[in-house]
Amino acid sequence: MSAPRLLYCHCQYAQVLPREVKEAVLQKLCEAGVEFEAVADLCELSARRDPLLKDLASGGALKIAACYPRAVKWLFNAAGTPLDPASTEVCNLRVETADIAAAALLRPELQPNLPSGKPTP
Repeated sequence: MSAPRLLYCHCQYAQVLPREVKEAVLQKLCEAGVEFEAVADLCELSARRDPLLKDLASGGALKIAACYPRAVKWLFNAAGTPLDPASTEVCNLRVETADIAAAALLRPELQPNLPSGKPTP
């Protein structure tokens, strides 16, 4: 089984993620030498319905460093590319420390955590 793909959101425009947390997580990912996709702002990609989101959503196991899992779920849904709850883990950079988030991202195991509840249409 291959390692989950990694997506890092820098939250460039909304700027709701603590600067020190997102910068520290980005640095830890770079230092770890792992392959990851870094985007300026996931909200912008969703608004533009960027094809990258479809590629990520359909590419198997995925770990995302961004915002609240429910927000990430709906950003992908709004772009017409729903995430698979069984193969997606979101590290919430709004509430987690950089060390905890980076450790979760770099851990080879996936711990899916997209909220269930309202189905996405």
